[in-house]
Amino acid sequence: MKLSLVLIIYRSNSTSALEASKFCEEVLKTKNIKSIRIESDFHKDQIEQYLCNLKFLPNIGIVLGGDGTFLKCANALTAYDIPLLSINIGGNLGFLTQEKDFLFDKSFIEILENEEYIIDFRNRLNCDICISGTITGEKTIKSYDALNDFYFKSVEESISPTNQIQIEIDNEKVNEYKGDGLIISTSTGSTAYSMAAGGPIVHPSLDAMIINPICPMSLASRPIVIPNTSKVIIKPVKKSKGEIKLWRDGSKCMTIKESYYCEIKKGRSPCKIIRFKESTSYYNTLIKKLDWKGDLSLKNPKI
Repeated sequence: MKLSLVLIIYRSNSTSALEASKFCEEVLKTKNIKSIRIESDFHKDQIEQYLCNLKFLPNIGIVLGGDGTFLKCANALTAYDIPLLSINIGGNLGFLTQEKDFLFDKSFIEILENEEYIIDFRNRLNCDICISGTITGEKTIKSYDALNDFYFKSVEESISPTNQIQIEIDNEKVNEYKGDGLIISTSTGSTAYSMAAGGPIVHPSLDAMIINPICPMSLASRPIVIPNTSKVIIKPVKKSKGEIKLWRDGSKCMTIKESYYCEIKKGRSPCKIIRFKESTSYYNTLIKKLDWKGDLSLKNPKI
C-alpha cells in the first residue's frame, strides 16, 4: 500500500495511547509519510473540519486503544470509506484490534508497504427512527449506523427497568419481548453485548443479524439468527406505558417514544478493517480472550 497521509487516533485520557501515537508518528516520519494525530474524545464536526479541507483523504486510519475506541472511530468515519488499522493499546478484550507488538517493533509499516494484510469488510447496521401518523405519511427523523449492535433499554428515570418491545421481521409480527431490553447485533458484534447476554458467537464473515433479548421474563424468548438482508421493525408496546432508549455500540442515541418506531437493516457501506496475515487467527483470539481450555482430558491423562 502506498501511504502518503495517515490519520492517527489515540484513546483519550490514556498516557500509553498518547505515547504510542507519538511513536507511530515518528515511525511514519522516517518513511516520509505525513500524519494527522488526534485524540478519540472528538465530535463528528471536528472530524469533518480535519478532513474536509484536505486535497486527499488519508490512505488509512490507525486507531490506538481498545474496541470501544475503535467503534467510536468506525462510526465517526463511516462516510469517508477509510480502511482502519486498530492496535490494542490499553484495551480489554480486543476482538477488533491487532497486537501492540506490531507497532512497537515497527513491523506494521513494512507489513502495510508490502501488502501483507487482508482487508475485512465488516457489515454495519443502519437504524432509521421514524414517526407515523403524519399527513405526508411516515417520516424519518433520525438515522444511525453501528458496527456492533443497536440495543433498546428503559430510560433511566423509569421506576422499573422492565419494558415490552414488539418486533417485526420482513413485515411479519414475530414476537413481543418483555424484559430488560433487546439487542440487534451484527456478526462482528456477536462477541460483544450480545454474547454477554447469552447470545451465540457468529463468525464475522457470515452475513447475519442476531436478535437477542436481555433478561427476558419468558423462557420462550430465545436469541434468533436471521439473514442481514432482513428488515426489522422495533416498536415500544403502548400498554407497557414506558419509553425506551436506543443505544448503539455502547453509546446513547435517543429516546424512542410511543409514536416512534425503528427500522433496522443492513448498513449502506461496510467497515474496512485491516488485519495482518501474521496476526492471531479469529479462533485463536476466541481461545485466548474467552479462556477456552480445550480437551482437559488430554492435559490430565489418567494413570
